[in-house]
Amino acid sequence: MKAFVFHGAGQSAWEEVPDPAIKEPTDAIVRVGAVTICGTDLHILKGDVPEVRPGTVLGHEAVGEIVETGSDVRTVRPGDRVLVSCISACGRCAYCRQGTYGQCRADGGWILGHLIDGTQAEYVRVPYADLSVHPLPAAMDSKDAVLFADIFPTSYEVGVLNGRVRPGDTVVVVGAGPIGLAAIATAQLFTPERIVAVDLAAARLEAARKLGADAVADARETPEQLVADLTDGLGADVVIEAVGVPESFELCTRMVRPGGHVANVGVHGSPATLHLEDLWIKNVTITTGLVDTYSTPTLLRMAAAGRLPTAQLVTHTFPLGRMEEAYDVFAHAADTGALKVVLGEERHEAVAVRAV
Repeated sequence: MKAFVFHGAGQSAWEEVPDPAIKEPTDAIVRVGAVTICGTDLHILKGDVPEVRPGTVLGHEAVGEIVETGSDVRTVRPGDRVLVSCISACGRCAYCRQGTYGQCRADGGWILGHLIDGTQAEYVRVPYADLSVHPLPAAMDSKDAVLFADIFPTSYEVGVLNGRVRPGDTVVVVGAGPIGLAAIATAQLFTPERIVAVDLAAARLEAARKLGADAVADARETPEQLVADLTDGLGADVVIEAVGVPESFELCTRMVRPGGHVANVGVHGSPATLHLEDLWIKNVTITTGLVDTYSTPTLLRMAAAGRLPTAQLVTHTFPLGRMEEAYDVFAHAADTGALKVVLGEERHEAVAVRAV
């Protein structure tokens, strides 16, 4: 098969690799119908995630069709159209029993495209299939559904829920890429008073407005002052960091009010300074986290009911074989206007049902 393979920092290629095979009775093999590129993949290509070994197929988000299952798989079967979650969960270890699937101790958690071959390929082996894939409604388009493999549960769980967004809050989202935009969309479920988006790119700030941000700020133009003006000098109740660089994290800690929350979602490749000389007295809660994806079934139901925006986030589509071009477009989002790029073609057939 063909797959997108990491060969070290700054080196990758769409090339032939061996087809995946069932290794454990809990595995499933999925024919990939749609896949997307994550900001974390860009971090890997930069060398920010040293656990990823050269020769690894990248990608941890996909929609596809089950083509084979191990003998212990019970919840899906060949022919089922499924969402492949970014998190693999054994369901039995101490963390999985608490719903903290991202910390699975049985060789699970974030492993696809990280510790084992991932989804940016024609086929992928998915461990622990019973808990790691989700059957999809027939009416849900693959390019919409694939957004629920990672960005929506990540922004919702690690950003909105960890940040304790409540009615009437002022919420600031630093970084209006796909994760930040999904955080803006899901924060609105809790009716905050206002949402402020901060980014460097005008196109992303405009996308943030369309998705519900009440105010936007260029990160180069002292967004702290805007937040102070909007809150009578108090600062934001919740600040969500969705970039993953030291400057954005430190900006978040300057904008949060005493007693507020900073929810770090971004993947950091270098240290950030924690200014405890300023923060120790402010009763600030700072959370970090890897998504657990416990919310995925709920988010899928909400999307199927039209309660969450998806189409606005997908700006570019490509055939699977144009992976290298898609990476280039996504990596240069400031120039291309890319938010989320989706690759692949629909393989399932739509069946019209006529009422009798």
